[in-house]
Amino acid sequence: MSALVLASGSSYRRQLLARLQLEFTAAASDVDEAPLVGETPADLTARLALAKAQALRAVYPEHLIIGSDQAAAIDGATLGKPGGREGAIRQLALQAGRVVTFYTAVCLLDAGSGRCWCDLDVCQVHFRPLTPAQIERYVDREQPFDCAGSFKSEGLGIALFEKVVGDDPNALIGLPLIKLTRLLEQAGVSVL
Repeated sequence: MSALVLASGSSYRRQLLARLQLEFTAAASDVDEAPLVGETPADLTARLALAKAQALRAVYPEHLIIGSDQAAAIDGATLGKPGGREGAIRQLALQAGRVVTFYTAVCLLDAGSGRCWCDLDVCQVHFRPLTPAQIERYVDREQPFDCAGSFKSEGLGIALFEKVVGDDPNALIGLPLIKLTRLLEQAGVSVL
């Protein structure tokens, strides 16, 4: 089996991948995450997941490299990471009482052969109606500034939702483990 590399500096993705109890190395890839003109959230995440894996190919030429990316969409607009308190408050106010679609792409690149397996998880988050005071309290308590959509569903952010509709709750945190397990099996790595 080739060694695994997670092409991410995200502590959330590292924690998720660790659940599969496989040895891996994590390394951030330097990829411009700006969307292309007219790019859909699904296309953006697929492109970036692959680009993140490919960015580490020269450094890890004999490894299986995992790239992943996530974007949220509401009314056709892509929501990225808020970057700070005011951005998080704006994003959550926009999402309150509405349904937001989250796209989480994952790619597995065999750096030696260049073969790549990719998949996309789509999840709908139904937000509760929220008051400005509730939003501010949440943002101040959890500070979700590095999270697409401005929440941490694995923490207090779960209180923002009425329901979540999707195949893999891990995808909402940043790495679709169910799909990744299938990709690893296609590459000859059995998790079990």
